[in-house]
Amino acid sequence: MIDFAAFLNSLPIMGKGMLGIFIVTGVIILTVYLLNYFTNKTKKED
Repeated sequence: MIDFAAFLNSLPIMGKGMLGIFIVTGVIILTVYLLNYFTNKTKKED
C-alpha cells in the first residue's frame, strides 16, 4: 500500500525541486538569448 502521510510530506520537497528546475531553465534561456544578442554581428536589411 501507499503511505499517504509520507507522500504528503514529500510534496514540499518535490515542489522545491520543480521550482529549481524551472529557475535553472529560465537562466539558461536568458543566457543564450543575451549571448545571441551581444554576439550577433549581422545587420538586418529591410
